[in-house]
Amino acid sequence: MAIKNDVIVALSTAPGPSGVGVVRLSGSDLTPYFQAILKKDALKPRYAELSWFHDPMGEPIDQGLAIWFPAPQSYTGEHVLEIQGHGSMVVLASILQSCQALGARLAEPGEFTQRAFFNGKLDLTQAEAVIDLIHADSQASAKGALRSLSGAFSLKVKEIRQSLIELRMFVEGSIDFSEEGYDFLAAIPNQLSPRFIAEGLNKLIQEATDSLVFNQGRQVVLIGAPNVGKSSILNVLSQEELAIVTDVPGTTRDAIRNQVVIQGVPFHIIDTAGLRETKDPIEQAGIARTWQAIEKADIAMLVIDVKQGITEQDQQLIEQLSPTTPIIKVANKIDLLERVDFTEDWITVSAKSGVGFDALKNKLIGLSGVSVNTAPPFLARERHIKELKQCLQHLKYSETVTEIEFIAEELRLAQLALNAVTGEFTADDLLGEVFSKFCIGK
Repeated sequence: MAIKNDVIVALSTAPGPSGVGVVRLSGSDLTPYFQAILKKDALKPRYAELSWFHDPMGEPIDQGLAIWFPAPQSYTGEHVLEIQGHGSMVVLASILQSCQALGARLAEPGEFTQRAFFNGKLDLTQAEAVIDLIHADSQASAKGALRSLSGAFSLKVKEIRQSLIELRMFVEGSIDFSEEGYDFLAAIPNQLSPRFIAEGLNKLIQEATDSLVFNQGRQVVLIGAPNVGKSSILNVLSQEELAIVTDVPGTTRDAIRNQVVIQGVPFHIIDTAGLRETKDPIEQAGIARTWQAIEKADIAMLVIDVKQGITEQDQQLIEQLSPTTPIIKVANKIDLLERVDFTEDWITVSAKSGVGFDALKNKLIGLSGVSVNTAPPFLARERHIKELKQCLQHLKYSETVTEIEFIAEELRLAQLALNAVTGEFTADDLLGEVFSKFCIGK
């Protein structure tokens, strides 16, 4: 991916009226922008200075604060100028247009962070942590993202990579000096053996897998017969009226989704069409989508009506579910009965009164697969786990081959997989995918 060093500009605050709006410039030479927009030759570094902002014709646009971050002590590693004006979209658009008239180019999504990556201010895991922090939906995920941004995840990866590099030195030495009679392999300390390194890598993979739950959440699909109260349960969990609730069976025709954060863990709750035999083509389409949602779900929540009890259709549905998909069995509408008699594997609730929902939330947490009430040590992504597992696979291969050249090659490939995690060695198409998901101005 080509490294650009032209001047870029973008609105770095959310569009729409606000008290303050920030326009950010980054590039190798910002002198023309100081002179034309601020009518100044320079600013004191990292000092907020009250300034008038002008258009290219010299007419005032707004008054606010200007802050100059000289390279390399800036977010991007280049010269950065932040113009903080009033949050009027007309005013901010005028400032942007003035910068463009002077030669600045509108930044692409994530281009400021991309430049920080290319200039060595962040590695790729830290760059990804920026967007994870922006989109964090719980305190736990925000803390995990902040720890990744500070380098907690990168440090663990680099420690393993350093061990790999030292191990490769012994192996490569055995190849280079084989005729001199040096036995480098016999001198490898235990902490540099492939097995020892693999133990640390397995631990890191487990931590990364656990953190993925805080980053992506768990998919929970509500299933059951029509009119058993699935939509009501979604509304109670969401604490808002998302789904239409009526006494008419088949009201829910399409999947309704909402995210619920419980003790720091995000759950994506999907309310689906009730499963039953029907000739209604619209309802049939909804039922088909229900099965699609079931196939992708991490957890299935089967809801029944306590007055109807467990029907033959409910039992068939349980048997049709994948044995690897955890099931939460929920008996709803207990407010309609004087006495509720269900086995312990059922959670009894009343969507009308809210009774039993603490137990339901605890069950969801229990099936999330992570420890709650504590933030993860860092936030990882699926691609990180994929590369870590690839590294582990090459490490294991290195123990199964006998030829020293093959061992050296497997260790080299293991190191390349680790390099891809932090961006030491990463394909251009992956970089493009990562930064394209950022917002403009970041």
